[in-house]
Amino acid sequence: MKAIQIITPGTVNIVELPVPSINADEVLVKIKYVGFCGSDLNTFAGKNPMVKFPIIPGHEIGGIIESVGENVPDNLTIGSPCTVNPYTACGNCPSCRNGRPNACQFNQTLGVQRNGAMCDYIAVHWTKVIADATISPKDFCLVEPMSVGFHAVDRAKVSDLDTVMVIGCGMIGVGAIVRSVLRGAKVIAVDVDNEKLTLARQLGATYTINSKTDDVHSRLSEITHNAGVDVVIEAVGAAPTYQMAINEIAFTGRVVCIGYAKSEIAFETKYFVQKELDIRGSRNAMPNDFRAVMEYMKRGTCPKNELISGVFSPDQAQHALEKWQENPGKVFRILIEF
Repeated sequence: MKAIQIITPGTVNIVELPVPSINADEVLVKIKYVGFCGSDLNTFAGKNPMVKFPIIPGHEIGGIIESVGENVPDNLTIGSPCTVNPYTACGNCPSCRNGRPNACQFNQTLGVQRNGAMCDYIAVHWTKVIADATISPKDFCLVEPMSVGFHAVDRAKVSDLDTVMVIGCGMIGVGAIVRSVLRGAKVIAVDVDNEKLTLARQLGATYTINSKTDDVHSRLSEITHNAGVDVVIEAVGAAPTYQMAINEIAFTGRVVCIGYAKSEIAFETKYFVQKELDIRGSRNAMPNDFRAVMEYMKRGTCPKNELISGVFSPDQAQHALEKWQENPGKVFRILIEF
């Protein structure tokens, strides 16, 4: 079978590998589409410390169940469109014991700590396969990245009483906007790209702020009548946006951090105490978040075409990553079609 490997920073190869065999508890998934995500771009740029080269990238999966082992439940049937939960959980660490396997201390995500899904077939344990006949393999590629944003909203305990500021309107920020809107919250979307802000409005954001051209503090003061926002979801991972989150959150507000900052960040830590803040991390997603995204997809209101910036063949993977690297702010998701 054909597989994409990032062999060194900046270099992609197409290799031939044997089709994996499955045991009694596994499912063989025929890959149709896989999305490149930010972690893959960081791997390509040589900025992902969790990766050892060469690596097969990819964990945003849309496929078809090709075959099943004898112990696989009957609800997973050959020919069904599916995605795959790409995380592992040890079952014994504090996170797993506390019922939060998405944050397993020893997690290995497909395409990061272990080979991913950018190949013709993958074999996975049946418990990791999520199938639904009403969702296409192409649409299934959007489920995992949006579920990360959905999970952040769950971590923030967003309700219809909240005003939520989402900083960063990439795919994960899109997920955070959608679930906040679904929960009845008033959403303020912040980004530096007007096209992304236009899409945020389409997804239900009440207000948008371009942090490159607008005075964020003044706009928030106007919108919230100087109260600040109840929830901030940081989906960028940069010093200015982390500082913005702490500075603009209301007293007793909740800040949820998704983005990985590349360097140390200095904070006015007095705000942690004075505002009695809840500052929470958000990592990966839970099965319920996957299901919530799928239910949203079934509504038929997701602007799926706008969220897919391009579809490429495996032979074009190098080109696709290079183009994304040139202008990362303009891309939502790039898909590789097998």
